[in-house]
Amino acid sequence: MTLRVGVIGTGTIGRDHIRRLTTVLSGAAVVAVADIDRDGAAAAAPPGAETFDTAEALIRSDKVDAAVICSWGPAHEEQLLAAIAAGKPVFCEKPLTTSEAAALKVMEAETAFGRRLVQVGFMRRFDADYRRLKAVIDAGELGAPLMFHSVHRNASVPAGLYTSDMPLNDTLVHDADVSRWLLTDEIAGVEVRLPRRSRQGGELRDPHLVLLHMRSGAIVDVEISVNIAYGYDIRGEVSCERGVAALPNRPATVVSDLRGIRQAIPEDWRQRFVEAYDQEFREWIAAASAGTATGPSTWDGYAATLVADAALRAVSSGNLEPVAMIRKPELYDVPAAKAA
Repeated sequence: MTLRVGVIGTGTIGRDHIRRLTTVLSGAAVVAVADIDRDGAAAAAPPGAETFDTAEALIRSDKVDAAVICSWGPAHEEQLLAAIAAGKPVFCEKPLTTSEAAALKVMEAETAFGRRLVQVGFMRRFDADYRRLKAVIDAGELGAPLMFHSVHRNASVPAGLYTSDMPLNDTLVHDADVSRWLLTDEIAGVEVRLPRRSRQGGELRDPHLVLLHMRSGAIVDVEISVNIAYGYDIRGEVSCERGVAALPNRPATVVSDLRGIRQAIPEDWRQRFVEAYDQEFREWIAAASAGTATGPSTWDGYAATLVADAALRAVSSGNLEPVAMIRKPELYDVPAAKAA
C-alpha cells in the first residue's frame, strides 16, 4: 500500500522532500501540499497533487494518510496538534516547537493519544558515519565517553534572514540532539563563550563556542561558525577512556596531483546529508505506513528546545545555565538500542 503524504511548507527543504518522496523513494506518494504562499505551493506540487488553502485542511483530508511539516517553526505547534488529533503520523522538521510550553502541549497530546505519531527531522541520526560512530561507542571497547568535540561550519547564511540568536536556537539543536543520542545521555547544563567576532558575518554574532554538560559528567564542546567561507564542514570526535573515535571527512576521496593533496568540501547540508535524509524518510515511511513513528521523538524535540533556551540564557548571563526536564513519559522511554 502506498502512503499518501501531504507536505506543509514548500520552501527549500519542503521542495527537496517533495522531490525525495516523488522521485527517489518508494512506498509513498505526495498527494497534497499547502503553504501560506498558495502559488508557490501549486508550483511545487507534483502532478495530480491537490493544493490546500491551510495546513489544517490538508491534515483533516481523507486523501492524506500522513503529513510532513516543513513550515516555519512558530506554526509547528498548531500543525502537530492537528495531526495528533486526527491520529495521523507526522514528520516534523526541526524545531519541534519554538517554546518549552508548546513542546509540552504536543507531548501531552501525543501521550494522551497513547501511541507515537511524531518523528522530528534530526537527520544526523540516520547518517551512516554517525551510526558507525555510535556503534563504536556503544560497543564499549573504548570505555566510557569523556568528551565529544562537535563542529558545525557553514560557508555562509542569508544576510538579514539569519539573526544572532539563530546559531543557538536553530543550528545548535542538531549538535545537541546528536550528542544526546551518541552518548545515550541527557544535557544538564549549557555554557556559551563568544570569541572574537568574524568580519565575514558583518554584525552577526559569530562564531560561538558552546559547552554542553552531560548528566554523566562528560562534556561536549560545540563550535558553531556560520560564515566560514570555505564550505559546509561537519566534524565529530569522541574521546573515551581507552581511545578516540571520529567521523571521517566527507566526501572521502582524496586527490593528489601537481597542485598538492586535497579533498572536496560539501557546499551545503543537502550535499553532506543527502543519504541521511533519504534514509530517515525510508524509515519514516515504513513506520507511518503502520500508523506510528520511529527515530527522534517529541521528547527529543523537547530536549533540543530546552537546550536552545538555556544557551540563549547563557549568552546573556555568562554562566552555566541548567537544563531542567520533566520526568520522561513512559511512551518515550524505549531502550536506546531500539531508537534510531
